[in-house]
Amino acid sequence: MDRARRLSSSRNLIVASGVVALHAAALWALQSGLVRQAAEVVVPVAMLSELVAPPAPQPVPVQPPAPPQPVVRKVAPAALTPRPVAPPSPVPSPQPIAAAAEPPPPNPVAAPPVVAAAPAPAPAPAPEPPRLQLPSSDADYLQNPRPVYPPISKRLGEQGKVVLRVLIGADGAAQDAQVRTSSGYDRLDQAALQTVLKWRYVPGRRGGVAEAMWFNVPIHFVLE
Repeated sequence: MDRARRLSSSRNLIVASGVVALHAAALWALQSGLVRQAAEVVVPVAMLSELVAPPAPQPVPVQPPAPPQPVVRKVAPAALTPRPVAPPSPVPSPQPIAAAAEPPPPNPVAAPPVVAAAPAPAPAPAPEPPRLQLPSSDADYLQNPRPVYPPISKRLGEQGKVVLRVLIGADGAAQDAQVRTSSGYDRLDQAALQTVLKWRYVPGRRGGVAEAMWFNVPIHFVLE
């Protein structure tokens, strides 16, 4: 900034000196009778004064201020005596963290004495089923007659075994009869059926009590 100002002042001084010199020359020309020449000279000088303009000031880069220098103070020799430095206190080493104490195992609880269960009473034996006695037609006191052999069957040579299913009442009489197994000849089957319906039987008994029961009676027809 100071340099720009000095340049501007020098230029202004030069211009002012030129103007003063021109004025002095004009006065001399007037006195010498050279008015016309003075007029011719004045015009260019005025124009020159107008054309000559001070140069524009150049921007001066602004330098950043220098960092402050550290101030070094002189210390008396006595002040440089080192102070006794206390020894650093030992840093306590980290103590291992004690593991969390495990709870003591629970005291074993004594198991209650095992009391042997009383043996279950044996189940009462099931009552025996009543004794069953089937009817019979073979008793000697019955004196049942033998079946009649059909004469035609004899002549034709028909023979065989018939099994009859007979319902015997509590009184020993035959209440019903059915052919269970045929002999293969209807005449023999019918003869056997008529015979067993007339017979007497020993009735069946359950627990000693007579009751009606079905009973199979076989009849054999054999030619002698």
